Amino acid sequence: MKTPFSIAVHGGAGTILKSLMTEEKELAYTNGLKQAIDAGYMVLEKGGLAVDAVEAAVIALENFPLFNAGKGAVFTNKGTHEMDASIMDGKTLEAGAVSGISRVQNPIRLAKLIKEKSGHVFLCGPEAETFAQHMKLPFQPESYFYEEGRFKQWQEVKDSDGYQLDHTVNSGEGKKFGTVGAVALDMHGNVAAATSTGGMTNKRYGRVGDSPIIGAGTYANNNTCAVSCTGHGEYFIRAVVAYDVSCLMEYKGYTLKQACDYVVKDKLVKFGGEGGLIAIDPQGNIELTFNSEGMYRGYQQQGEQAVIKIYE
Repeated sequence: MKTPFSIAVHGGAGTILKSLMTEEKELAYTNGLKQAIDAGYMVLEKGGLAVDAVEAAVIALENFPLFNAGKGAVFTNKGTHEMDASIMDGKTLEAGAVSGISRVQNPIRLAKLIKEKSGHVFLCGPEAETFAQHMKLPFQPESYFYEEGRFKQWQEVKDSDGYQLDHTVNSGEGKKFGTVGAVALDMHGNVAAATSTGGMTNKRYGRVGDSPIIGAGTYANNNTCAVSCTGHGEYFIRAVVAYDVSCLMEYKGYTLKQACDYVVKDKLVKFGGEGGLIAIDPQGNIELTFNSEGMYRGYQQQGEQAVIKIYE
């Protein structure tokens, strides 16, 4: 029996206020989310697997310069880009993750190939790029990842010890945790999740957030759900957020909504963790839960129109 399929995507959470957003910018973000939903939906509609759908959706988000992943990744303290990504298949529990890469055009494609071809789960840095070369993935020069707004953000903090959570109020952005992600349910009843990020503006020392960490920023299990997170990564790592949602369903019998609400709106809030997540279960329930002012998010269920939202 075929399951009704669906997909959900996010493009980051944070202090995303309507008062700080121009109509043009709002339309651009909406278009970027819609392109990602369309890319994933098309895979599912043709009978494709959830893991391929989330990869397609995240590639679209990485290629869209307004989101902090791939082409629009933020600048590190050295004026470079360090990107992270991960993907997980709920059917097999196979996962692939990568961190600290700078020239691979689509980090999520590399994460998926790590899952499929490397014999490992997590690769990092220059050696991960060597593997990407062996896999013949497209590389880009630094100039490809340059985005004017990101450069201005970095200029404001580059001479300080501070880092920035992908925000400047001046640029009409508010405070935004820049990560992109997707979760999907295919017609075969499988779930999958994928997450990709450029991290924090002005980050140093090879800092890695939750996005590439299986169980923290990404998790998928056909018995429970698929989750992709966005937020202040240090907190999401400490709370093992993505796996925690799955565990509450598996061991305590929580519904997807109960699990997401408890982790994001209660547990995280209690120790200062800000952000959100998107999640889907094998019955097709979708949750887009956040404790910040807003989250770039959208979803589409089989045979229905896409729904896209930005604010609370």
